Amino acid sequence: MKATNNLSPMQQALQLAQEAANNGEVPVGAVVVHDGKVIVRVANQMKQLADPTAHAEMLAIKEALDVVGTGRLAECDLYVTLEPCTMCAGAIAHAKLRRVYYGADDPKGGAVDNGVRFFNQPTCHHQPEIIAGLNESESAKLLQQFFLERR
Repeated sequence: MKATNNLSPMQQALQLAQEAANNGEVPVGAVVVHDGKVIVRVANQMKQLADPTAHAEMLAIKEALDVVGTGRLAECDLYVTLEPCTMCAGAIAHAKLRRVYYGADDPKGGAVDNGVRFFNQPTCHHQPEIIAGLNESESAKLLQQFFLERR
């Protein structure tokens, strides 16, 4: 793996997404930042773990909770290459992440700006700040290439 000290959190997430693709996983990478420092870097591991819940965001949240040790991630930001799904959006809300940056929109499975728009629902008790479209073209290209090779 390349050195990550000069890469932005989203560039690190993209690097992780590429590694996931190289391992036959859907190319999604996630990075959690706390106090300006990257504390977690993880990619999708659904195939590797034989676990449909092993999305990059879910794994990143679990690891970040261990690192921070507070039971919440209110001072943390999540960078992820794909718009989170409903399951991940729920976990993001429950963990009380401060901010979510994501790359590519997911019209079929996304739940932030597409689909159920989870954070806009009255039953959602925490709405993080959302910054969409960060490195969108690179994120989308990784996903498109991955699925093109499998069709």
